[in-house]
Amino acid sequence: MIRASHQLVATVPLSVIRRFDVFAEYTRQERLDKGDAEDEAKGYGIWLAKVVASRQSFASSGPSDRVKSAARSGGSVDVPKFRSVGDELQTDATFDYEIIDRMGREFYEEIFIPAIREARMRGASYESIRDEIRKPWKPDSTKSRLIERLPARPGGGFF
Repeated sequence: MIRASHQLVATVPLSVIRRFDVFAEYTRQERLDKGDAEDEAKGYGIWLAKVVASRQSFASSGPSDRVKSAARSGGSVDVPKFRSVGDELQTDATFDYEIIDRMGREFYEEIFIPAIREARMRGASYESIRDEIRKPWKPDSTKSRLIERLPARPGGGFF
């Protein structure tokens, strides 16, 4: 859609949308629904997406392992606000940089969040939407939709 004569609404992402992005946002929304604060939901979403993507079995006992162990034995352990992957804390700032900034804030807020929210409201699992939801935002369709929305330059052509 065109806002002014030559400005585009960000209906296309700045970068290709990955399964990773969909999973991180899906998880962020789940955590918000469970009552997490926004910063914690973002941190958890990016952390879990990285853990799942890496498919590594960590040799050392991380904070989540200690929480599970304590829960089984009836004890309690303080759950950290943010978790780490390697030595890097996965925070809301990490989510903003690696997810939102990468695709563009306007696209994220106006297109991506509502698309994931709608799928979740229909009861769709992450696995059932991870590829289908990204199709309209893949590079081939993105380029053609962008060109369709650009006004022609004086003298013809788009570029």
